[in-house]
Amino acid sequence: MNERPSFFTSIAALILILGLGLAIRLYDLTDLPLDFHPTRQLLSALKARGMYYQSLTDAPADERSFAIQQWKFRASVEPEFFERIVAFTYKFTGEQLWVSRIYSSAFWVIGAVFLFLLARRLTSTDGALAATAFYLFLPYAVTASRSFQPDPLMVMLIILFWWAIYEWANTLNKPLDHEGDKGTQRNQNVVTLRDPSWLKSWSFAILAGLFGGFAIFIKFVAAFFIIGGGVGALLLGRRSLPEVLKQPQIYVMTVLGILPGAAYFIYGVFIAGYLGQQFGGRFIPAYFLNPSYYFGWVNMLNLVIGGIPLMFALLGIFFFVDKGRRFILSLWAGYALFGIYFNYHISTHDYYSLPLIPIAALSIAPLADLFFKQLAKLTTTHWLRFTVYCLLLTGIFMSLWNIRTQMNSVDYRPEAQMWAEISRKVDGYNLAGLTQDYGSRLAYWGWRSITSWPTYGDQLYHNDLRGAQTDFENQFAELAAKKDLFVVTDFTDLERQPFLEQKLAAFPIFAEGDGYVIYDLRSP
Repeated sequence: MNERPSFFTSIAALILILGLGLAIRLYDLTDLPLDFHPTRQLLSALKARGMYYQSLTDAPADERSFAIQQWKFRASVEPEFFERIVAFTYKFTGEQLWVSRIYSSAFWVIGAVFLFLLARRLTSTDGALAATAFYLFLPYAVTASRSFQPDPLMVMLIILFWWAIYEWANTLNKPLDHEGDKGTQRNQNVVTLRDPSWLKSWSFAILAGLFGGFAIFIKFVAAFFIIGGGVGALLLGRRSLPEVLKQPQIYVMTVLGILPGAAYFIYGVFIAGYLGQQFGGRFIPAYFLNPSYYFGWVNMLNLVIGGIPLMFALLGIFFFVDKGRRFILSLWAGYALFGIYFNYHISTHDYYSLPLIPIAALSIAPLADLFFKQLAKLTTTHWLRFTVYCLLLTGIFMSLWNIRTQMNSVDYRPEAQMWAEISRKVDGYNLAGLTQDYGSRLAYWGWRSITSWPTYGDQLYHNDLRGAQTDFENQFAELAAKKDLFVVTDFTDLERQPFLEQKLAAFPIFAEGDGYVIYDLRSP
């Protein structure tokens, strides 16, 4: 007696996994978005607030002007699609940052549904459930998928594309039903209107083109994962590449995939002009000779996935059947090329490896399938199977409890009061400073703009990696001549800049409090 889970049991397990995945992401919902890359989250928060205040005709004039100015002033790399959704929702909820957390969490959970469907096609229901649980409950994934940035939406669209392109490839590779039809016999390599599967094939082709094009539109870097999935789909079938290229769906998908991103690129670079400087510094050839690139990439992988799960994901590739192995290898190849091109960011920005999480989840699926097959042979009674399910649930709940504990360990809400206090003390003065997130926190909760002094990391990037040289004395003198006060809240970074620390010590303290010191640049 080696029963596998019934259809009802599988659906119940999937609903439980999805429900727990959404619940842990909505826990501590109203805390400030400072737990994960706050610089990037506050960029979107400031933009969404500016859009919202633009529609508020009854808002105070100075607040409305400042909010719109901060929106327009800050850099735009990706389309402001997510920010506009949040700003629209503010009309019903008021300005509540937790709105973005709900949307991001929902995007990630929707992606989990289609990851399950794809993993089930590649392996089995058991393997798909394990892949979905890995995707939802990986600690880094929980934190990252709550963030106010376009990446959770991009990952969802990438997964939807993989699912659609895989289903399209399977409809393409099925033998035609009407072998006696003359039109079909004339060319069995092309899906025609006389083939009953043509509607299904075209539907998946259009969906794949739309999902892929939208993913690239949301964030250009998605192109590496879209192309990887597309190549993997082309390698699935028995037909040769020239035969596959005869399919008109290929060209429809290509056009749908290219048009949205290309339109935004042309507008941003050649018409509006704000994208021209945003693509610099992504690829640094000299960085390949720097050991920090390779060690940094490994550190990011260890942070995002973890060494042991990554090992199992890589081993899982060998357990796919030939068709599935070609597809999953194409996804890994897309990530590898992505990391080679964005060599600086892949080794310094952990969220650049966020699309690797669904790839690793899919790679683990065949190992999980093998495990559950052996488990089904060993659990010969209902009591043993019940015990196994309890153990699996216990492991999931323990992982979720640890994540919950980490969320509870820090409460960021008091920071809003600190920034408001700083704002009251510096009212009417021109500000410079070394603060977290380039002054975004003061702009958001203090409604004050500030000229940011370069962080230690920025100076290292520009001086050592980009070859730019700056003179500290001239840089500080030029800043001090234009500003009245210098605000310091990032004391860790200040300690890494001894020249700045010594220079500021020569100025009197204008004000100080818990978490900040303000120097008076007018009186050396």
